[in-house]
Amino acid sequence: MLIICIIAVLIILLISLGFFLANYSMNGKKQQTLEEARTWQEEHYDISWYDPMEKTDYTVTSYDGYVLHAQFLKNPGDTERYILISHGYTDNRFGSLKYARMYLELGFNVILYDLRGHGLNEPAFCTYTVRERKDLLAMILDSRERYPDASLFGLHGESLGAATSIAVVEEKPPVDFVVSDCGFSDIVPVLKIGLKGMHLPGFLVNIASVCAKIRFGYSFSEMRPIGSLKENTIPILFIHGAEDRFILPEHSERMKEATKGYAELHLIPGADHAMSVLTDPKAYRKYVADFLAEQFPGR
Repeated sequence: MLIICIIAVLIILLISLGFFLANYSMNGKKQQTLEEARTWQEEHYDISWYDPMEKTDYTVTSYDGYVLHAQFLKNPGDTERYILISHGYTDNRFGSLKYARMYLELGFNVILYDLRGHGLNEPAFCTYTVRERKDLLAMILDSRERYPDASLFGLHGESLGAATSIAVVEEKPPVDFVVSDCGFSDIVPVLKIGLKGMHLPGFLVNIASVCAKIRFGYSFSEMRPIGSLKENTIPILFIHGAEDRFILPEHSERMKEATKGYAELHLIPGADHAMSVLTDPKAYRKYVADFLAEQFPGR
C-alpha cells in the first residue's frame, strides 16, 4: 500500500509539474510596453533615425478575429520594395528596429507589427508558430492589398519571428523571399535546453506537451516549422549566431537542408542568440544585400 501511495504521489507531482511547465512555456513574461522595448534598443544601438520618419499606425484583423497592431515606415525614397519584420518572443515591434534601418538603406519600405500576445495586442498565450503563422499570413495578405505597388515583398524574422516566417511558407503566401535569423526548427529541443538550465530532466517536456494540449489545445509536437519546408520554393536566407546556446545553429542547418527551394546559411562568429546584427552589422548587411542581388537582379 505504501508503494502504491508513493507512486500515486509521484504521478500527481509529475502531472502538476507538467501543467506548470506548459503554462510557464506558453505564458512567459513579456515586455509590458513599447517604451520598455524602446529603452533597450536605445541602450544598445542608435535609433535616432526612427522618430523623424514618416510612420503610419494601423491594425489588421487575423483569421480568428484577433487584432494585430502594426506600423508602416515609409522609405524616404521612391521604392516598390517592402519588408515585413517579425520580432522574437517576449519582445514587440521595437525589437525589429535593429533590422529596419538596414532595410531602409537597402531601399525597402518597412512593416513592423506586434506578434500575438505582445506589444499593444491583447494578452494571449504563445503557440510557437501554430497560431502565429496564421497571423503572419493575415499580415501578408493585408500588406499585399494595402500596398499593391509592391514589386518585391519579403519577410524577415528573429527567433520566434523567424520560426513563424518559416512556418508560414506552408500556406504558399505571396512573398518573394524570407530572411530567417536564429529561428527554431522544432520547439521541443529548445524547451529541453531550457529544462537543462533549470536542472530538470528533458523527458518532462513530453509530459508538459500533453498538459499543453489539455490546457491550451496545442501540443509542443505541433510546433515544428521545419515541417513546412518540404514543398517550399521561396528563397530563404538563414542567419544564425555561431555562439547561440539557446536556439542552437543546427536548427538553421537542418532547415536549410529541409527546404526544397534555394537556401543559404551564414553563421556570425561571436554572436549569441538574436545578437548577430549587432555583433557584426557589416557582415550581416552584406549577406542580406548579396542574397537579394543574386536572387532578384534588377528588382
